[in-house]
Amino acid sequence: MTAISTVNGGLAGALDRERIIAKPGFNRWLVPPSALAIHLCIGMAYGFSVFWLPLSRAIGIQKAVACPDLTLLSSLFTTSCDWKISDLGWMFTLFFVFLGSSAAIWGGWLERAGPRKAGVVAAVCWCGGLLISAVGVITHQLWLMWLGSGVIGGIGLGLGYISPVSTLIKWFPDRRGMATGMAIMGFGGGAMIGAPLADILMNQFRTPASVGVWQTFVAMAAIYFVFMLGGAFGYRLPPVGWRPTGWTAPAAGAGAMITTRQVHLRDAHKTKQFWLIWAVLMLNVSAGIGVIGMASPMLQEIFGGSLIGHPEIHFTALSDEQRRMVAAIAAGFTGLLSLFNIGGRFFWASISDYIGRKATYYTFFALGIALYAAAPWTAHIGSKALFVLFFGIILSMYGGGFATVPAYLADVFGTQFVGAIHGRLLTAWSTAGIVGPVVVNYIREAQIRAGVPRESVYDFTMYILAGMLVAGFICNFLVRPLADKWYMKEEEVAALQAKAQQATSGSAGAMGIGEWRLDATSILAWLAVGIPIGWGAWITLSNALVLFR
Repeated sequence: MTAISTVNGGLAGALDRERIIAKPGFNRWLVPPSALAIHLCIGMAYGFSVFWLPLSRAIGIQKAVACPDLTLLSSLFTTSCDWKISDLGWMFTLFFVFLGSSAAIWGGWLERAGPRKAGVVAAVCWCGGLLISAVGVITHQLWLMWLGSGVIGGIGLGLGYISPVSTLIKWFPDRRGMATGMAIMGFGGGAMIGAPLADILMNQFRTPASVGVWQTFVAMAAIYFVFMLGGAFGYRLPPVGWRPTGWTAPAAGAGAMITTRQVHLRDAHKTKQFWLIWAVLMLNVSAGIGVIGMASPMLQEIFGGSLIGHPEIHFTALSDEQRRMVAAIAAGFTGLLSLFNIGGRFFWASISDYIGRKATYYTFFALGIALYAAAPWTAHIGSKALFVLFFGIILSMYGGGFATVPAYLADVFGTQFVGAIHGRLLTAWSTAGIVGPVVVNYIREAQIRAGVPRESVYDFTMYILAGMLVAGFICNFLVRPLADKWYMKEEEVAALQAKAQQATSGSAGAMGIGEWRLDATSILAWLAVGIPIGWGAWITLSNALVLFR
């Protein structure tokens, strides 16, 4: 019993925040691949739609067993009727509602517990949720899938998403945007890897009696658990007071609006700056997420037969065979947008290190307004290339907004509680996940009912989205440095850091911590995340090429 207690205590102790303070010789460039390992796994939430069609015939296998009188409530418990895709789609909504709410609720705990413990909990929730969903498929209980992946998995999403934020910002005070951009790029890229992997696994596990989904859930849970644990145990925190060799913090009042002081978590949401940045993120994401949700039908309805060399045929006049061809091209368009979304997370966040976070958001809004307003023109002149380019840039700024906002918060509120503050700010994402799709979908339906031609139903929507970005531009303009009353006293900050300081045994300036070295460990760490990213990008680009044939 004593031996077992010692082992349990050792395992628990290995997760403690004080046990992951970096020792002399640690390479700070090992932290980004650890963050990527977690984000690439939980980012599969974006690609869950790959399961909808197979799950919609989980009973019928070849053809769905439809029940006309099936309601949303009865679909949660039915064992004799196949699920409707619209009912399965609620899992996607649950993902992002619980991502935002869990990040807000447990962000403070994460700051106290440290990123390793949060990463392990995220792995247990996300992968455990997949296993519960597998049981839901086997027993044909939709409520178990909602609970497993939607609720429990959604909690894992929230904790996994914010687990590396404050860690990376502390390791890269000289490149805050680039560091968070690398990690959050992984969340955008999760579906790029996970969706084709899931498709391969479902084809492998498919039998005359099974669509292969529950087996795929189990296999992906095992794969993701290994990667996420590897990422969590790769996390290290810098010693208190550590700075990169040769780097000095910007002087107070420098043009980048970067504070060297700290705001407590309990006070951050009481400031108008928090809610202005909340609105900035919500409006930027609302505009982008509305487009993501309708990218495929939008391209098909606007360009119709011109996508297959028949510009004289409008979308409503296409034959079934022509619609299948057009749908394949639109799928390539969606994949191409995902690459812009991923690349934008790293590109724009890195740019923000040079021009400042506020100027970066000014760029998002000003350029976005112009592109949304001009999008109907590209459609009316029939320029597919311009249309794709415009929306590619728009989606790059959508992703860039996610990646830049943690550094924006660190600039305004300091780094002490930035992970928890970021967690609370992610409720803006949950809100945007409702606002964006509702605006796009309902305006489209209203335009169709009014008799507007399909190629023109999105014109008014684009102008509405441009108007949302105008509001975002104004909110960003109103962000100002905080008043002195919001900052913590130096003694209070010192008291918070005392425990960590004691754990480092005064090694804040220890020789070699954080310096880049190309060694076997760093090569293996980057290959572990780089190879899956490269594979996913190749698959996505190959599918997107059909757009330009």
